[in-house]
Amino acid sequence: MIGGVYGLAEGMLEKLELDTEAAEEPESDIYMRFMKSHKCYDIVPTSSKLVVFDTALQVKKAFFALVANGVRAAPLWETKKQSFVGMLTITDFIIILQRYYKSPLVQIYELEEHKIETWRDLYLQETFKPLVNISPDASVFDAVYSLIKNRIHRLPVIDPVTGNALYILTHKRILKFLQLFVCEMPKPAFMKQTLEELGIGTYSDIAFIHPDTPIIKALNIFVERRVSALPVVDESGKVVDIYSKFDVINLAAEKTYNNLDITVTQALKHRSQYFEGVMKCNRLETLETIVDRIVKAEVHRLVVVDESGSIEGIISLSDILQALVLSPAGFGRKDSETE
Repeated sequence: MIGGVYGLAEGMLEKLELDTEAAEEPESDIYMRFMKSHKCYDIVPTSSKLVVFDTALQVKKAFFALVANGVRAAPLWETKKQSFVGMLTITDFIIILQRYYKSPLVQIYELEEHKIETWRDLYLQETFKPLVNISPDASVFDAVYSLIKNRIHRLPVIDPVTGNALYILTHKRILKFLQLFVCEMPKPAFMKQTLEELGIGTYSDIAFIHPDTPIIKALNIFVERRVSALPVVDESGKVVDIYSKFDVINLAAEKTYNNLDITVTQALKHRSQYFEGVMKCNRLETLETIVDRIVKAEVHRLVVVDESGSIEGIISLSDILQALVLSPAGFGRKDSETE
């Protein structure tokens, strides 16, 4: 359940300067205006679980705790500074495995022994980024802009007065929130246009793997290409599965991260009970259809395929939010599949 939702009519009263194109079609920026008229606080559920790690915790224990709590990321608290200093995500787990894995015979010491603060000192010296967060009083539009501009998948909502972390905003949560109210709003003309007409998604230089690709190679691609999922393509070019960053955490769940020479197919065997298959679409489907499908399926991306089922591209949640909210507001597209 979503708490504290403001009246829709109230939010629509906000006056915004419109460019020439928007003036001809006033409803094209309706989703942007909706996002600007709601606060991040409105999206925070009335009750939700938020896992926080102290940076003195062992890295290995932290990843096991992510698995045990069914979450993908957690804010990091540094006691010395008495503040949140970053996030621990599955990407960190992937980078540790990718960087330190030697062979099934060599234990990954860095994962077994290091504390989070040690890992951050070693790894983040070269790539340190301050924690990106947002106030509960900021608009949902600001949250969308921050997620896409900073090329991140998670945005902690932190109360500036108490310093408490309240929730972690994601593209998925924001799109679901918007979808709740879409039926009450006039539909912009672009919703009836196809992916091809709108140019939404990535269609060149798509990173993918094969069923027999070793896990370590998949991890290398995640890190080098900065993508969050890899379609699994057979010899004929057909998409048969997808291996996402979230799947990697199962290596921690099953304690099998010491053997990364196994193939993607072997690693994904355990998933068959509940995996419904790769969610796909084609370039001639409308944006309205795509939004509906991705929200109902609760996935982070759709694989774009041709008539024969061969891979053509990827459309992510951030591509969709860009098209619905930022592009009508005149903000250009960012590469969105990174974390």
